[in-house]
Amino acid sequence: MESASLGIQGPARHGGPRHHEDHASHEDHHGPPEANRSSRVEPAFLGMLLFIISEIMLFGAFFTAYFFIRVVGGAEWPAPGTELPKLIAGVNTAILVSSSFTMHWAQTGVKNENRRALRAGLLATLLLGSTFLTIQINEYVFLGFAPSDHAQGSIFYGLTGLHGAHVFVGLTLLAFATTRAFRGHFTATEHRGVEVPGIYWHFVDVMWLIVYTAVYLV
Repeated sequence: MESASLGIQGPARHGGPRHHEDHASHEDHHGPPEANRSSRVEPAFLGMLLFIISEIMLFGAFFTAYFFIRVVGGAEWPAPGTELPKLIAGVNTAILVSSSFTMHWAQTGVKNENRRALRAGLLATLLLGSTFLTIQINEYVFLGFAPSDHAQGSIFYGLTGLHGAHVFVGLTLLAFATTRAFRGHFTATEHRGVEVPGIYWHFVDVMWLIVYTAVYLV
């Protein structure tokens, strides 16, 4: 009798069905809880914005040196005996600004499921950006002064070279985006691969307008 009673109570003591369900539920929730997304901003978009902010600070350091030489030091700009090709730089600026419009065309196209506009816009932006960088490099060849010749030369090559490096990075991103666009990877709901490079490219264009105004015109 006692043995039978123990046999009946045994499953309850060892957990029973309810105990096993609770144990299984505990195993399902094993590990750290899911991350709480308190912001509606996409991580890729937020990451690009933070990156751009850091790049603005980097350009700010070079502009600080530029204004220190011109305002505090009172040095002539450009250096005596040198001349900057303002006309060529102006044409180059128009080319780069045009690439912002073609980039916007591509971004609008992908949001409207217009693959032709997406591909044409990205390809045009890539070609215009490549043209800008080619003209910039050609300008360096025929300038007639080197970064080591004087402080003005160091600042000129520093600012324009820094921007040229950003253009190269932007062209690399655009090359990947263009390749993916021709393979049909983007849709109206999934196009981060176009939006993020587009934000970066617009930043590069705006930054060049500032560099061009300060270095070539003012």
